[in-house]
Amino acid sequence: MLAAGCVAALCLGRPVIAPAALPQALTDPDSLTGVVVREIRLPRMLLGLCAGVALGSAGLLLQEALRNPLAVPELLGVSAGSAAVVAAVTVFGLPVAAAAVPGLALAGGIAGGGVCLLVARRAGNAAAMLLTGAAVAAALNGVVYAITSMADQFQLGLVFRYVLGSLVGAGWPELAMMAPWLVVAAPALLCCLPLLGVLGLGDDAAASLGLHPDRARLAVLAVAAVLVSVVVAACGPISWVGFLAPMLARALLPSATPRARLGWAALLGGTITVLADLAARTAFHPLELPLGAFTGTVGIVGGLLLLRARAIAGSG
Repeated sequence: MLAAGCVAALCLGRPVIAPAALPQALTDPDSLTGVVVREIRLPRMLLGLCAGVALGSAGLLLQEALRNPLAVPELLGVSAGSAAVVAAVTVFGLPVAAAAVPGLALAGGIAGGGVCLLVARRAGNAAAMLLTGAAVAAALNGVVYAITSMADQFQLGLVFRYVLGSLVGAGWPELAMMAPWLVVAAPALLCCLPLLGVLGLGDDAAASLGLHPDRARLAVLAVAAVLVSVVVAACGPISWVGFLAPMLARALLPSATPRARLGWAALLGGTITVLADLAARTAFHPLELPLGAFTGTVGIVGGLLLLRARAIAGSG
């Protein structure tokens, strides 16, 4: 599905390019189809793929660390915190270099998620943490809407499309901005996998093995915040991919360890994002819908169906 989605993303649109003509389009510097594929469709497809991989991995980290399938970036303030910072930079015209935007988005994401964890820390249960995260996310979304209301006519279209999550106009610069951060986050992501295995045993068992559960969760949140914030900086908050991809991975490998499910969650996240962006770009051509509209609808509906199936299987 991922390979077919990537080929379709390069071929479909206006003009339509036959799959057999893709090699020539990728190597011919002078043809119109070559410019369309190399400068528009290829970087957009790669950006969507990288974003989906990052979101799928971040969703797995959060769900496993908190042992709750509803622990997703959208409900922990990470996405909203990053979006608020980037929206402020865009609307207020702050003198920030493009290379520094992911760092600022990272700071906003960690701040949003950190507030959630610190406030809910004394409650001692995941349900309270998720409710706190939803409240923090709602407050930060209110900040985003307030900032958007201050935008002029030109900025309003950019910020509105960004807030909904979109790859419109994305190209090689956005991919170059995202790639170094993902390379840095990859080793940290792998280092989190042993922590997830121990946290899965429960806080008491983890503490008996010498692991501090709260510190381990903060470390996992920091890595997840890096992955999510970089995506938000480049593409906007592409919602609920981090919810659906780990759920699908868990349905495919119900008894596997987090280490085994990580690759599946990452690939499924990339597949969902590439296919959703293809649908957003072509379903109502010449109109193009926000990517977040498709991922949000598919992610929520698909994830809830998987949760229901899991509950039925558990009760049976």
